Amino acid sequence: MAHFVILGAGECGARAAFALREKGFDGEITLVGAETLHPYERPPLSKAAAADASDPKFIAAAEKYAESGIRLMTGLEAKNFDTASRTVTLSDGTALSYDKLLLATGASARSFPGAPANSPHIRSLRTHHDAAALRDVMKPGRHIAIIGGGFIGLELAATARLHGADVIVIEGLERVLKRGVPEEIAYLLTERHRAEGVDIRCGVSIETLTEEGGKAVIKLSTGEAIAADLALIGIGARPNVDIAERAGLAIDNGIAVDSHLQTSAPDVFAAGDCCSFPLSIYGGRRVRLESWRNAQEQGTLAAANMLGLDEAVSSVPWFWSDQYDLTLQISGLAEGAVTHQRRELGAGAFILFHLDAGGRLIAASGIGPGNAVARDIRLAEMLIAAGARPDPAALAASDIKLKSLLAA
Repeated sequence: MAHFVILGAGECGARAAFALREKGFDGEITLVGAETLHPYERPPLSKAAAADASDPKFIAAAEKYAESGIRLMTGLEAKNFDTASRTVTLSDGTALSYDKLLLATGASARSFPGAPANSPHIRSLRTHHDAAALRDVMKPGRHIAIIGGGFIGLELAATARLHGADVIVIEGLERVLKRGVPEEIAYLLTERHRAEGVDIRCGVSIETLTEEGGKAVIKLSTGEAIAADLALIGIGARPNVDIAERAGLAIDNGIAVDSHLQTSAPDVFAAGDCCSFPLSIYGGRRVRLESWRNAQEQGTLAAANMLGLDEAVSSVPWFWSDQYDLTLQISGLAEGAVTHQRRELGAGAFILFHLDAGGRLIAASGIGPGNAVARDIRLAEMLIAAGARPDPAALAASDIKLKSLLAA
């Protein structure tokens, strides 16, 4: 009986395990995760509901794994795997033989250089355990410093303010959300955070991050020292590739895979945050995506290709962020755009359509209250996938339905 092993019990790994069963695989499946909890959703960790939730949002009930014939091994790390003998060695010494192997090892938060390790006052956010520690500080009268003005940092800033904590965000670049978010949208979010009482400092560098007297102390290049009950480090993530490197797999901004998520080793696949892959709709450009939907889709795709179904990556990248009552959604990759058109949707919502030099729509970025931009972003995603070159004036005209452009 064939044995498929999945390393990484997050969104991607869990979805792959269930997808194998849904696609008819009747062999053995072993899913290995380093955390003691069974697989759970990670996006809620940084959003408003996290401050009130004592338990994570599980992907499936614990008994569902046994019912589906999935052997779930939690609290164990995969230390090594050998492609010649097709064996994986776990942290407790267990050796697992495999016929097919999926690496869904995810990514880890980047640490701040020189910051003390394991400090209760200096943390990052990757796990439910991290979120629980942050919850304890999200209270009136407590001070939270967030280092990095990216998605996680700003989502946590909004959550902390909603629960009464004082918040400062320190960003080294000239504006927040510099990577992948248009300036118009970043400006709107910055102003909203400031209106909610968040102190946002951009273009400021940090000299040291230390712990003193039960506080995190941040010394800025200006000489100012900021003391906080907790400092959250949100300066990005690095793909977990160590085990793949030790096995001799090709690495290129993550575990390098082809369009079918196959690594450089036979019968070894990689999916989700840990891998980089060629995206055909952008001319085969190699990308690595850290997003919930990508983890879901690639988990299912990896399962299909482990079964020999030969399916290629074809989806358009999609991201979202909730901050206060605003939702930001981005479809596609705007790098390479030379112009954009703005469409007003009413109630303060708008979408920016990003076009390349040939007039092709390559991305769309929208923001508004609730689900105000969701439908049009979905239609934009379909236009991007189709390689459409719509009339720029029609994109900007709110009285022309995007669905008509798709039909054309």
